[in-house]
Amino acid sequence: MNKNSVKFSGAMRRFMRWPLYLSVFMILLNIPVYMADLRAGLVVSAGTVLYILIALLILRMHRSVILNDMIAFANQYDAVEKQMLEELALPYAIMDAGGRMIWSNQLFSRITGKAPSYRKNISTIFPEVTLDRLPEEEQEISEIQIHYADRIYRVSMQRMDMTQVIDQANILDSGGGPVGLVALYLYDETELRNALQQIEDNKVVVALAYLDNYDEALESVEDVRRSLLVALIDRKITRYFSNFDGLVKKLEKDKYLLLMRRSSLETLKEQRFHILDEVKTVNIGNEMALTLSIGIGTNAPTYLQNYEYARIAIEMALGRGGDQVVLKNGEGITYFGGKAQQMEKSTRVKARVKAQALKEFMSTKERVVVMGHKITDVDALGAAIGIYRAGKTLGKPVHIVVNDPTTSIRPLMAGFMGNPDYEPSMFVDSSQAKDLVDNNTVVVVVDTNKPSYTECQELLYMTKTIVVLDHHRRGNEVIQNAVLSYVEPYASSACEMVAEILQYFADGLRLRNAEADCIYAGIVIDTNNFTNRAGVRTFEAAAYLRRNGADVTRVRKLLRDNIESYKARAEAIRTAEIYQGCFAIGRCPDEGIESPTVVGAQAANELLNISGVKASFVLTKYKGVVYVSARAIDEANVQVMMERLGGGGHLNVAGAQVSASMDETEEMLKEVIDQMQEGDQTKK
Repeated sequence: MNKNSVKFSGAMRRFMRWPLYLSVFMILLNIPVYMADLRAGLVVSAGTVLYILIALLILRMHRSVILNDMIAFANQYDAVEKQMLEELALPYAIMDAGGRMIWSNQLFSRITGKAPSYRKNISTIFPEVTLDRLPEEEQEISEIQIHYADRIYRVSMQRMDMTQVIDQANILDSGGGPVGLVALYLYDETELRNALQQIEDNKVVVALAYLDNYDEALESVEDVRRSLLVALIDRKITRYFSNFDGLVKKLEKDKYLLLMRRSSLETLKEQRFHILDEVKTVNIGNEMALTLSIGIGTNAPTYLQNYEYARIAIEMALGRGGDQVVLKNGEGITYFGGKAQQMEKSTRVKARVKAQALKEFMSTKERVVVMGHKITDVDALGAAIGIYRAGKTLGKPVHIVVNDPTTSIRPLMAGFMGNPDYEPSMFVDSSQAKDLVDNNTVVVVVDTNKPSYTECQELLYMTKTIVVLDHHRRGNEVIQNAVLSYVEPYASSACEMVAEILQYFADGLRLRNAEADCIYAGIVIDTNNFTNRAGVRTFEAAAYLRRNGADVTRVRKLLRDNIESYKARAEAIRTAEIYQGCFAIGRCPDEGIESPTVVGAQAANELLNISGVKASFVLTKYKGVVYVSARAIDEANVQVMMERLGGGGHLNVAGAQVSASMDETEEMLKEVIDQMQEGDQTKK
């Protein structure tokens, strides 16, 4: 390089010329000195000339030295820059566009154990860094989290365009297309992630635990042993949660407040909350085993909201029959347990209170509209007839919503339609009901607590006075803002609940024979002739109906099937498959059958009479939807199975509606059965 051709520029050029600028200043300063004194001006002029000569001499002598030093620095800058990247305190590597390693600094090599000359794909070091995770656009940044050698890293990758550099080098040809490299940085976030996980694990979880049958269990124990039973239960609950670093505070005789960490909750979930089974083992002579229900609230922004979640969860656990854990995690709800049959309570205080509350609401409104679930069955109709009589006793107009009567309820409805004792508007469809309902109307929903299952869901949003009477366990979907909700899973049927309410509703209430027959028929159907879930109060309700004119012979005639339905039920049983040796799965034919869903439910009941069958499932196609009727005696929980298909019900009577083909629905059902069986085996 010719050094004479190299010149200073920019700030350096201005800096090297400062003696010349100062010389001009001294010359200008010499003019006023001459004007003041000639001899002084001559002296200053001589000094100025001397200064200029010395400055030019120094500039000329040092110019080549400075240029040599700067050129040497420029030649060494690339080496300095490379050394800085090599010793950078951040793991750094360069890859081509396909992820193949090109270069890495010392820290990256030390962490990965790969030499800088390693030329394989980055995925051989970090399997998570695949080709589709690499950035594609210029300056695009892609970040992922990986685990490597017991450390947690945040991998940051940025694409750099090298086309201009290659073209200027005159060594390679870019071919006119973009050429890019990917720079990779590793950020060690192990301590940060561990700290965040520790914060997450230490979040407070609020839970409420209730003993489901405290009073009933104490009554079955001798007086001198009652305090011992209570002490044993308290000790078992306290010790169990204390082992998981939980705090237990007894609120009432049968209610507990639980506080624990999030990490403890995860451990309890893995163990499937075996405290539910441990509580049942406490026995000092009590004939009835105690059961426990727990509602847990977590993942809320405040402690108060967590408590509210826990309160909602415990209400849902009790509404589903108790003996289970309901976990409300934000909007999600998870269930554990719930395999025990809810014990029937001997007291009727709750029924009396609900009856009086229902009477108050009806008395303050102009009319009453009653509806059950879609495809109204005998139980829903019988319960609606009971509410009809209650409303008429108060002198209120009452209307029952039935859109498409099935063959199972038509004989029952025939006793009211055309009867001069009943007005023609007793039964209405959805369009007629919408014209009747306003804020001065009581809407009573019977035999369901899911809004989407009702005959006319729109009615729930047309009035503020909604009453729910149901015997099915609650699920995630419930009717909101009901002024009165009476959901008792221990009841055999909605008709049983309504029969109890009528006994306390009003002194002057008297059922007519046709009304008593309908309510009695609902109990007969849902209990399968008093063989399924029939308790003491079931027979007491039946006795009350018999005293009011219900006739067993008439009811039996009303419930008889036609020959087509009988054949369809027999066909479903004949073609049933025994899956895993204990689950009967059948398909009910729907051609020529007016009410195939009713026939399917009957077939499911019949299949339980086969020896060795733990649960039966009958699939029925109706109006483009597959209806699944599930039945069990005591060895399987069909409610949980149907919930996984979007349905629900009881431990031994449940159902679901699936928008799929018969084959797809059957495959889904078998998958649920397999999952439940695997879960039971794991638990054992």
